[in-house]
Amino acid sequence: MKVILFGATGKTGELVLQQALEAGLEITAFVRNPQKMKTSHPLLHVIEGDALDRTAVSNAMEGQDAVISCLGSNTGLMKSTVLGEMGTNIVHAMKEKNVSRIVYLASAGIDKEIPGVSGKLVMKLLGKVLADHRTAVDAIKANQLDWTIARPMSLNDGPLIGSYREDFKGVPKNGRAISRADVAHFLLRSLEDQKYSKQSVAICY
Repeated sequence: MKVILFGATGKTGELVLQQALEAGLEITAFVRNPQKMKTSHPLLHVIEGDALDRTAVSNAMEGQDAVISCLGSNTGLMKSTVLGEMGTNIVHAMKEKNVSRIVYLASAGIDKEIPGVSGKLVMKLLGKVLADHRTAVDAIKANQLDWTIARPMSLNDGPLIGSYREDFKGVPKNGRAISRADVAHFLLRSLEDQKYSKQSVAICY
């Protein structure tokens, strides 16, 4: 399978790249700065480009079977439309190049689904980031694609365990965190499992 990976130089994206290559997937890493790439592999192709450039994204999409997006923004907690714009460009390219499968890494909270007082505080704190992700997710869902949205709880740099809880509506009860390595594991597992087709899935331990 040929997969184009957006966000390959980020903390989670690097782990997706590593695990995908170990699994024998042919990966095209679409990155703004190729010098940040730490991995070299016969199955890895690197394309320099900006996901805000619709033409560049469309050109890179040629010949791909699926998309994994681990894109983030560098705006912190400030209001931004970057994720929405990049997500919309990816969707446009997928439609143009007849690619239907996408696994998109968002965050728990995009559906206002984290319960309790602490949940409300977290969603308020991350409100601007979640709204930006929401724009991208809405674009994905509106275009008849075969999508999976990952909604991880708080991320940490713990080890790959390969076991975690999932919730297709809210979030797992008393769930708090999950390692980036296990998020990467979920993104790749869900890529080829029809159980996750057109599902938004919260993941945590």
